[in-house]
Amino acid sequence: MQLSERISRISVSPTLAVVQAADKLKASGVDVVDFGAGEPDFPTPERIKQAAIEALRQNFTKYTPTGGIRELREAIVQRHAKDFGSNYNVEECLVTVGGKQAIFEAVASVINHGDEVILPVPYWVSFIDIVNYSGGKPVLLETQERENFAVRADAVEKLITRRTRLLIVNSPSNPTGAVIPPEEMQKLLALAVRHGFLLMSDECYCHFLYDGRPLYSLGSSKNRENLLIVGSLSKTYAMTGWRVGYALGAPSLLGSMLKLQSHSTSNPTSIAQKAAVEALSGPQDSVKEMLAEYARRRDRIVAGLGAISGVRCAVPEGAFYVYPNFGKVLEKSGLADSTELARRLLDEARVALVPGLAFGTREHVRISYATSQERIDEGLRRLSQFVSRLVPAYAQAR
Repeated sequence: MQLSERISRISVSPTLAVVQAADKLKASGVDVVDFGAGEPDFPTPERIKQAAIEALRQNFTKYTPTGGIRELREAIVQRHAKDFGSNYNVEECLVTVGGKQAIFEAVASVINHGDEVILPVPYWVSFIDIVNYSGGKPVLLETQERENFAVRADAVEKLITRRTRLLIVNSPSNPTGAVIPPEEMQKLLALAVRHGFLLMSDECYCHFLYDGRPLYSLGSSKNRENLLIVGSLSKTYAMTGWRVGYALGAPSLLGSMLKLQSHSTSNPTSIAQKAAVEALSGPQDSVKEMLAEYARRRDRIVAGLGAISGVRCAVPEGAFYVYPNFGKVLEKSGLADSTELARRLLDEARVALVPGLAFGTREHVRISYATSQERIDEGLRRLSQFVSRLVPAYAQAR
């Protein structure tokens, strides 16, 4: 069978590949420290699960409106207004099957073949594949580790051409945990207005900010035509498997996205929508508890990585990832890149992490600290021992 040309433009998610390899080892009884999955290790709060159970009891198991039930759309705009000071109405909200669907639908709705999409590097793995699949041309904005991977409007402006149709930002960032300051976000939106392109702001990790940083969203601006907010309940409420995301923006764009959704997934799962209403409308204590625990884990893993010879690590400002640089280890060991490093780590040390090539850089790896303190300590121990074995062995071989 001959496959389409467009399907060849994309690859299997590297994150998923790591998860599958780790799961295969675990299934055979191997003890793997899994730093690969970008998924909270906390259970979905009980009140949210009970809302889903009640929806089942009430036989809320039929089709719903494609773009989500009104009750959920109201809950989304109300929660966003309370947390970020925005003023969206229900008609400016679309519920999707996870945040990824909102991103896919938006790119497909605005990008024609050859249109340019500016992506800061490191980028989340799916951004570039979605752009490629849609026929767009990724224009990569290199950020600097020494500046904590800062995205700056003046650097973005140098990449803008007459073909620029979209800028995608993710703050806090997956994979680096970097946070774009509010004033810089406002400058990015001003660029979008001035040059007539769309700014997509992925807020998947927006509630996980460290060191007292206040919550912020560009949704608090009055702009609708040049801005699309994409969000998800997956990380904020430990609801990854429930698959509920959303988009906030101009009704004209949301209408195009809804049209695509009507011919792909149709509506998000009915009972998941009811659970999402409870997540957004009920007490938010679980979010604060997760943030406090993530902050403790961040401090532990940054300190532990900093103690490993040849490894340096920028301190993440949000999310639950670190993005350490193993460049010196690669140089001294003779390993080609972080992909080979990740393979060796899994095979020899039984530590699973995602190589930086998946995010557009060669020397880094992504480590998720959405796991227990005990597993973090064990993973750091294995990493340290692996590096100490690896570098002398290669030095002697030379």
